[in-house]
Amino acid sequence: MASGRFRAKLWPARARVKSTQLRKDLTYFGQFGTRGLGYDVEQLSKMISDLLGTTSLQPVILVGVGNLGLALLSYRGFEQEGFEIVAAFDINLERKRNKDIPTPIHSMERLPEFVRERGVKMAILTVPTPVAQEITNTLVDCGITGILNFAPIVLHVPEDVMVNNVNLAIELENLSYFIQQ
Repeated sequence: MASGRFRAKLWPARARVKSTQLRKDLTYFGQFGTRGLGYDVEQLSKMISDLLGTTSLQPVILVGVGNLGLALLSYRGFEQEGFEIVAAFDINLERKRNKDIPTPIHSMERLPEFVRERGVKMAILTVPTPVAQEITNTLVDCGITGILNFAPIVLHVPEDVMVNNVNLAIELENLSYFIQQ
């Protein structure tokens, strides 16, 4: 919905929740909307963007520019959600890559300086398992507080650092289970 108003009673099919639950969830963000008239879409959209921190593009770095890292660097959907991969880092800058990408690729030695200078707080980790914890330690030491981890390993981080693990094999297992039913 681009503009205008929406009524929580009319929106459950899109949100896949009951209208009462949607209204209750929205109250956690504050009081807005008009009883009987619904919610102003622009105001609601702005408020949710502010809460998610996506009112401007958030800088993200990617570490590990192998096949998966290169595929993620080629993906243009991040910007639509408010994220910009501002740089990539790899141990081997001379590696032949089969795609040209606009994102600069830097050596790992430049990572701490870059993160501090640019105030980057999020990283995507696509490195081999044996070095994932070591690279994570470096990221945390530089001030990274959010990591999207594609390495199949449980990373040990301080309490104030958030790690989201993406395990593609487990995702395929889930699909396999559901298609068997």
